[in-house]
Amino acid sequence: MAKMMETVLYYNPGRPETMKHVAMMKSVLVRMGVRIKNIGPEQVLEKVGYLAGMEGFEAAETGTAEIKAGPDELPVIPEEVMVLKQFSSQRLDMLLAGLRRAGVPRIALKAVLTEHNSEWTFYHLYQELKEEHATMTAGRQS
Repeated sequence: MAKMMETVLYYNPGRPETMKHVAMMKSVLVRMGVRIKNIGPEQVLEKVGYLAGMEGFEAAETGTAEIKAGPDELPVIPEEVMVLKQFSSQRLDMLLAGLRRAGVPRIALKAVLTEHNSEWTFYHLYQELKEEHATMTAGRQS
């Protein structure tokens, strides 16, 4: 059986100001031996489990009701999203500390891949993270 590999699914809306940070983040991931999979705007309606390479997930069929959008109709995710697969809590702490030390700005929207969220589309996961983040930060705005 293949060793389960730590993987980061990373979505970047392609804003030029984030490109330097992306390079810094990728160097931390490479040093830790973590696989990185870039998620493009055309993949936001795929299930997270499929994007993460989990068994039992297949590419969404473009003719299905869920994905009837053409390139101009795909939902837009305007911020960075990071999904972590197969990380122990110790390795997760190492990754976050490594990113801080490298000077990578905090990515607000991040999640650990679970059995539950692997069934969601990437866009649905983004919406959940955004809502959760808004709820968590609501008390801090003063």
